[in-house]
Amino acid sequence: MAFSADELRVLRRALANALRPAPLPDEDVQDCLRLAGSLDEAVGEAGRLRAFLLADLVRYRDALPGSVARYLELLQDALAAGYDPRPEDLAALRTQRGRPVAAVLLERCHVLAERSVRARLAGRAVPTAAPAPRSRLLALPGGRAAEPEKPKTPAAPARPVPPSERPAPKPSEVFPPRRRPVPPPQQRAAG
Repeated sequence: MAFSADELRVLRRALANALRPAPLPDEDVQDCLRLAGSLDEAVGEAGRLRAFLLADLVRYRDALPGSVARYLELLQDALAAGYDPRPEDLAALRTQRGRPVAAVLLERCHVLAERSVRARLAGRAVPTAAPAPRSRLLALPGGRAAEPEKPKTPAAPARPVPPSERPAPKPSEVFPPRRRPVPPPQQRAAG
């Protein structure tokens, strides 16, 4: 995840305030709330991307042996992202053992699967790459919750709606129907 310069500035102010609590101006509170919203959106997007990649992995595994090169590539990426290999992955890799990449991945998956089983038997939670949901940031210490109510100031201009929240346009809005050319009116001869 990468932060813009403005987001880093907001994050730095929030961390400084956490170390030395003091009342925050409304602008700083709004900046922190916007940053929290952006982080929530990024975490949600990461979860959707992970679900898509895992579904892609399953599709390629189901299409073996014809998709072996792409499956091995996706499995390597998934393992690097913290994917816990499933028994189906181990069985698929066993069928492709003759390939050097598959043999290396099979060995790696055996180690990861064994570590996962031992952790479950020991009663520890197995770390996963899926982020844990976090509660919404409703108030900041020293922020508006600590200040007495002030008269409301005029609201800031509405922020632009991000593309993920806009309704999808209808096909007829994107591609309006073509109008057929109207033939020129025929002139009648008086007679």
